[in-house]
Amino acid sequence: MALTPNRIPKILASDFHKDLTVIPGKEDIARKLNENAIKESIKNIILTNKGERPFQPTLGCDLNKLLFEGATPQTFDLIKKVVRNAIETYEPRCELLGVDVLGDIDSNQVYVTILFRIINTDNPVSFNVLLDRTR
Repeated sequence: MALTPNRIPKILASDFHKDLTVIPGKEDIARKLNENAIKESIKNIILTNKGERPFQPTLGCDLNKLLFEGATPQTFDLIKKVVRNAIETYEPRCELLGVDVLGDIDSNQVYVTILFRIINTDNPVSFNVLLDRTR
């Protein structure tokens, strides 16, 4: 089946896999495309602590510090604010539509639900990031 101009998928965002996976049978590095690329980028931003990346000392969220605070509504609001600020600052390929934070006190975990839209598209994309305290 031949690809017509209407059937060719539009690539709006592209990133390499973080482990530099090679395409089987080719000598080329695989890519993540569109919402998968942006999901991975947002997850990396959220899970990175400030000062952790060389030459980018301000990139990240510092969520580890907040996870060891008491599980209060104020802490969850602060997590939401920090995540929103980091995504809006460091991921220009998407428009952030919402961030929701839900804590599970018994298992010491925080679920962050992120809703975004890729720039130049109409479809919202939602995904979850699990944050847990490791001792």
